[in-house]
Amino acid sequence: MSLIRTENICKSYFMGQYELKVLKNVTFEIKSGEFVSIVGPSGSGKSTLMNIIGCLDVPSSGRYLLDGIDVSGMNASEQADIRNKKIGFVFQSFNLLPKLTALENVMLPLIYRRVSEKEQRERALLALEKVGLGDRSLHRPNELSGGQQQRVAIARAIAGDPPIILADEPTGNLDSKSGIEIMEILTDLNGKGATLVMITHDDKLARESGRMVMIKDGIIGEGVSI
Repeated sequence: MSLIRTENICKSYFMGQYELKVLKNVTFEIKSGEFVSIVGPSGSGKSTLMNIIGCLDVPSSGRYLLDGIDVSGMNASEQADIRNKKIGFVFQSFNLLPKLTALENVMLPLIYRRVSEKEQRERALLALEKVGLGDRSLHRPNELSGGQQQRVAIARAIAGDPPIILADEPTGNLDSKSGIEIMEILTDLNGKGATLVMITHDDKLARESGRMVMIKDGIIGEGVSI
């Protein structure tokens, strides 16, 4: 069974009487343990698709099955619950809270798991050690390089051991060296069993994943294995 499956997903936004169709009958699947890149130019619909896969938005029509569960019509509370259990996010802009230490930033999603503070700290520190930042746990974001901040973001994504890691342009704000290091970490996580979905406009970066899915004008590209 597929871990992620979309069936004829459409997404439209209305501006007055004008309907903007962003996704058009998108059907594809991702199996557990895959590393898949969703590739497309700006305005192709990949960010909208990412929001639906990440349970940050719902489709206008069609179905989205996450681990066999139809999440298409879930309300905001139900979406938040499944996000917390199933998905770890890595964003281009890191999205770290500046007044918190690396350890505290990584602990944040664990708070909603209702585990003890002791377990939160243990899991967060273990996640930081996995990305090579165990010795930077008490540093705040402004005391870390861009590459280190992104590693903290990855640690935050994996601290709750979610089955899916969704990375949105994870190297977009990094220099080449840091970008390579981040891709090595993501590839290593995939090798250890995590399902990776990466959104990118960079074909070269996408080729480092196991499979590419092309999207253009809201349509999955022809000739792409899905």
